[in-house]
Amino acid sequence: MNVRPRIYLAGPMVFYPDPEATFRAMKRICARYRLEGVAPTDNQIALQGIKPGKALIRDIVKADIALMDRMDTGLFCMDGFRRAPDMDPGTAFEIGYMAAQGKPLCGWTVEGRSYPVKIADYFKRVYGEPLRATPVNSKGGTSGDKRDPDGILVHSQGCVQNGMTQIGIELSGGKVFANADWRVAFDRAAAHLAKMLRAAV
Repeated sequence: MNVRPRIYLAGPMVFYPDPEATFRAMKRICARYRLEGVAPTDNQIALQGIKPGKALIRDIVKADIALMDRMDTGLFCMDGFRRAPDMDPGTAFEIGYMAAQGKPLCGWTVEGRSYPVKIADYFKRVYGEPLRATPVNSKGGTSGDKRDPDGILVHSQGCVQNGMTQIGIELSGGKVFANADWRVAFDRAAAHLAKMLRAAV
């Protein structure tokens, strides 16, 4: 492991109007805990200026996977994406990828409400429809007691996102931290990662 463990900084920040400003702030926080924050964009310099298309996306995915392979750990933004309750699906993939490598992970979010509450709020706000109670002895999944207007089970009680992402992080020894100020949530996650890495030495 490097003298300063390298952390993959994952999340929809790559799509922000000025992602580098956010990544610089994240890297400064990481440095306080003797960690080296690494942004996906750090490994995509050669891809800048290429015409958008599937070929470019393929190269970006390959670059991100190669970068994750070289990292000691990952820190993931679990905020809702594009005004929806669910997190960025690319970041969810990255959680699974790094969890499968057995690396310690942590997450952060500015929205600490439970996933089912977020789903209920979304359907009420966007469609004006409430969730419905799951009928007793009904078929289908049993990991939730509510269904959305399309009959899809609403699950992952106690988690801020789909349980596969949050529990995947927790099984690695990490935690998901929530605070309305993203810097506070991120700072706490970075501090926890640093503690985990020190304990593993």
